[in-house]
Amino acid sequence: MSDMTFEAVAFSESATRSRVVTRQFSIVVDEPAQLGGTDAGPNPVEYLLASLVGCLNVVAHVVGAELGIQWRRLQISASGRLNPDRFLGRPTSDRAGFQQIAVRLEVDSDAPAELLSRWLKQIEQRCPVADTLSGPTPVALTYSSVMRKSEAG
Repeated sequence: MSDMTFEAVAFSESATRSRVVTRQFSIVVDEPAQLGGTDAGPNPVEYLLASLVGCLNVVAHVVGAELGIQWRRLQISASGRLNPDRFLGRPTSDRAGFQQIAVRLEVDSDAPAELLSRWLKQIEQRCPVADTLSGPTPVALTYSSVMRKSEAG
C-alpha cells in the first residue's frame, strides 16, 4: 500500500472556537468557559487524546484478531498534564505540550498474560498516532496573505 495523505482545515469562528473539516466531517473545537471559550466542543488537547485512544482502539482490534485474542470489553483511557505558561507567553523551561501521556488499556479477556503482553507491545509499535506523538515529527508552519481587490490596485 502506498502512502496516504490526510488533511484537516480549520475555519476560525472566534478566538477560541473553530470549525474543522476533514473529509465529509465537520467538528467543532472550542475551549471550556474557564479558558475563555463557549464549551461548544472539546478543546485541541482533548481531541489529541481522543485521536490517540481512537487509534489505539483500531490497532488493538487489528492486532487482537491477528493473535486470536477475544475480549468481552476493551476500554482505553488517556490523560496528560501540561503547563500552560508557554502557551500564555510566560517564561518557563517546560514545553508547551504534554510532558507525558498516560494510557491504560483495560481488557476483559481470558487470554493469557504473555499473549496480552505481546498484544500490547505490538499495539504500541503499530499505532500511527502513538508513533507520531512519541517520535520527533516535524511540523512546518507557513502563512499566506489574502490580497483584497482594493489592495491590488
